[in-house]
Amino acid sequence: MSEHITSETEAREEHPSEEGAADQAAEKSEDKVEYSVSNGLVGRLAQLNISFAFTSYQSGLLYFVGRNLQNGINIHQAALPKPMGICMSDDGELTMTGGYQIMRFRNILEPEQRINNTFDACFVPRTVHVTGHLDAHDVGINSEGQPVFVNTRFNCLATVSPKHSFKMLWKPPFISALVDEDRCHLNGLAMENGKARYVTAVSRSDTIDGWRDRRADGGIVIDVETNQIVCKGLSMPHSPRIHNGKLWLHNSGTGELGVVEIDKHGKGKFEPKVFCPGFLRGLAFHGNFAFVGLSKPRYKRFEGLALDQKLKDADSEPWCGVQIIDLSSGTCVDWFRIDGKIAELYDLEVLPNVVTPMAVPPESKEAASLVTFAND
Repeated sequence: MSEHITSETEAREEHPSEEGAADQAAEKSEDKVEYSVSNGLVGRLAQLNISFAFTSYQSGLLYFVGRNLQNGINIHQAALPKPMGICMSDDGELTMTGGYQIMRFRNILEPEQRINNTFDACFVPRTVHVTGHLDAHDVGINSEGQPVFVNTRFNCLATVSPKHSFKMLWKPPFISALVDEDRCHLNGLAMENGKARYVTAVSRSDTIDGWRDRRADGGIVIDVETNQIVCKGLSMPHSPRIHNGKLWLHNSGTGELGVVEIDKHGKGKFEPKVFCPGFLRGLAFHGNFAFVGLSKPRYKRFEGLALDQKLKDADSEPWCGVQIIDLSSGTCVDWFRIDGKIAELYDLEVLPNVVTPMAVPPESKEAASLVTFAND
C-alpha cells in the first residue's frame, strides 16, 4: 500500500497555439514527476521525530520530506545549482556542495516560530563560499567548524580558503600531483570525531579519467589517517559513513549496502548486508535505521556492472528514491519513490527534531526579503 503525490513542471504557455499543442502536451508528459510513499512513512517520521533531505544534481533541487498539518507527507523543493553532498553539524547547520559553491545554511526559526503556520525549520544560506567548478562531492564539518569536502576534479580533500578556490588538506598517496584531472574519482567521505577518516574512490588511477576503466572492481577505501588502502575490489563505492563504530558504505555497482570489516592489521573486507534495487548514493543513519538513496543507472556510462544481473535475478526494475532499512532485519520498512523525469539522486541527510523543513535559495526573492536580527 502506498500514497501517491503528483507534481509536474510549469507549462511554458497557458494557451498554446494549435500547431504547438501536441508538442507541448508531449513535453508536459515527459516533464511529469510522480512521488509515492509507503503507508507507514508518515507514522515512522512522527515516531522518530525526524524529517529528511536529499539532493539531485539532475533536477537542480534540494528536497525536504516532512509531515504536513493534515498528517500527510510534505515535500519542499529549493532550486540550487547542482546540489551534491549534504551534511548536518551537531549545532544544526546544514552544509551543501553545489555547482561552484559551498553553501552553509542556518535554521532561522526559534522553536515556537512557524512560517505560513506550517514550516518549523527554515534553512537560509548565511555563508556561501565561491570555489569555482570543482565537482565537489561529499562534505563534512571538522572539529574547527570548517567544511571538509571531496574535491573530485583535483583528487583531494579540501576546505575553503579566504583567497583561493580551495585549500588542499589531503590527497591519496598514489596521486602524484595536484592537478585538474579527475583521475581516481574520489567521491565519498566518512568523518569521525571531527576528522576526515575514510574516503572512497572508484579506482587508484593516476591518469586523467582513468577511473572509467575500473568501474567494475577497481573501487577502494582509503584510511586518511594511515594513508593505507583498507579495502579494494569494490564496484563504484560511495557514501562511506561511520555508525555505531562500524564503517558502512554503498557498493554502488552491485546495489549493496554493507560494512567494511577491518582487522587489526588494517586490512578490510566488504560484507554486503542489503541489496537495494538501484545505483546507491546517499546514506544516513538514525538509531537502528539506514536511509539509503537510490538512482536509476545511466546505462551508457554504467553498463556492464554487476547491478544489471542482480536486478535481473531479483526480477526488478531500478528505483529512484529513498528506502529506510531496518538494520536488525536487513529489510526495507518504508520508502519514498520518484518516477518520471527525475532519475538520479546524490546525497541525503536526516534532520532530527524537525517536522516540516524548508530552504531558501540564495538568489531568490525570498532571500532578498527575509530579514532577521537578534533582539539582544
